[in-house]
Amino acid sequence: MHKYLKNVSMKNNKVFFATGFITSSLTVLSASSISSDKNQQKPNVLFIVVDDLRPELGCYGKPIKTPNIDKFAESGVLFNRAYCNIPVSGASRASLLTGTRPTQTRFLAYDTSAEKDNPTAITLPAFLKNNGYYTIGRSKIFGFPSDSKNSWNELWSPIDTAFFWRDYALAENHRTDSLGGFKFGSYPYECADVSDTTYFDGKTINRAIVDLQNLKKKGQPFFLAVGIRKPHLPFNSPKKYWDLYDRMQFKLPANFSIGDTNIPNSTFHNSAELRQYYDVPATGQVSDSMATILIHGYYAAVSYADNLVGKLLSELDNLQLSKNTIVVLIGDNGWSLGEHGQWCKHSNFEKALHTPLIVRGPNVQRGKKTNAITEYLDIYPTLCEMLDITPPAQLEGKSFLPVLKNPATSVKNFAVSKWIDGTTLIYENFFYTEWHDSKDAVTSRMLFDHSVDPEENNNLADNPKNAGLVKKLSAKLIESRGVDFLK
Repeated sequence: MHKYLKNVSMKNNKVFFATGFITSSLTVLSASSISSDKNQQKPNVLFIVVDDLRPELGCYGKPIKTPNIDKFAESGVLFNRAYCNIPVSGASRASLLTGTRPTQTRFLAYDTSAEKDNPTAITLPAFLKNNGYYTIGRSKIFGFPSDSKNSWNELWSPIDTAFFWRDYALAENHRTDSLGGFKFGSYPYECADVSDTTYFDGKTINRAIVDLQNLKKKGQPFFLAVGIRKPHLPFNSPKKYWDLYDRMQFKLPANFSIGDTNIPNSTFHNSAELRQYYDVPATGQVSDSMATILIHGYYAAVSYADNLVGKLLSELDNLQLSKNTIVVLIGDNGWSLGEHGQWCKHSNFEKALHTPLIVRGPNVQRGKKTNAITEYLDIYPTLCEMLDITPPAQLEGKSFLPVLKNPATSVKNFAVSKWIDGTTLIYENFFYTEWHDSKDAVTSRMLFDHSVDPEENNNLADNPKNAGLVKKLSAKLIESRGVDFLK
């Protein structure tokens, strides 16, 4: 306001007519106050994306110890039925951050580049940047830091190499080849008695905490995106998180070794992400003892990630930024922990598609859960509506802001996920998948009724009694997928 007072002229010792001076000054000051208040009221966005996080969290009624995320869920809306649109990190993030669906030729793999696969799309951070937001990306937001880097005012990753996920603390795991690069064959887990900041994620959170402090001083609305790499393989975390669990208490999934099945072969894979890079046999069933260690390691890594989330949210509170900040927490895709003999993601099974989604913000219900079906395409338009910004025309999702205001409602009754040639429709309690050939002809089908078979052990698609249901779901899938997945 002082800059306006300095512009009041007293040239030639002329005296302003009192009422005119007061009126005009108040008009200027009022306009300034309104403009300033409006800018201050624009919500910030803290976007937290956790790699390979399935909804095995305490707030979802599951056994992994996540007290910080549980506390966060009590302040917002938790989505029981949120699904990624493709179960691999690079493609999932590219789809989410452009608000556009995967097809047969775009968003296909871990090394997907949004700016190459969909060059005309404006990314979420770029869109907010163009609308007055200061955008910061920390660690893994897109699949690789080089993707869509102009979307950010600031961008940083603790390491930017081809094998950025291989983060070990112990010397025996630092295996290198003759050129000094990582040598495959390390353990797929590590339990080291080290501090949180020994690993990349601890460094990332410390950096993000400083970001929040600087953004508080800056006073400009911000979009701060923070990537937490764990529980991505290898399951490395400080020993104190392993100590939270008694390995003797872990039980393997009931369908760990499924034997004969009526499930199409197209949905199975060899868990190559686990077998290719680590000391795990290239073929055959993972042993019970190895499987138990992997489950233990995954749980510990999630608890580690949870503690880091808690540190970040605590700083948001300490800086008194929570009241005017929208916080979104997601996992980029689901993960299999031995169900159907499968590990990792990369499938049309529900374990690879089902993801956590928790949202908190101004005018959002607190401590509520919703069963509204939601897909990650819906996040971009939701944030646009929450920020009162007209969304770009490219978006293929639908805002779920009405659900945040009333968790008992819904805005859509389906989600669609794709992996290679398989496309899955989530509709009511049904998970229906079709595999298509190059001419879009159906080669195999898979149908599970989660109301009676949540672990997806009994494929109903080939039962003649279900022909009418299969026809209905097939038509719904074609209607819902929105774009021709073969283009």
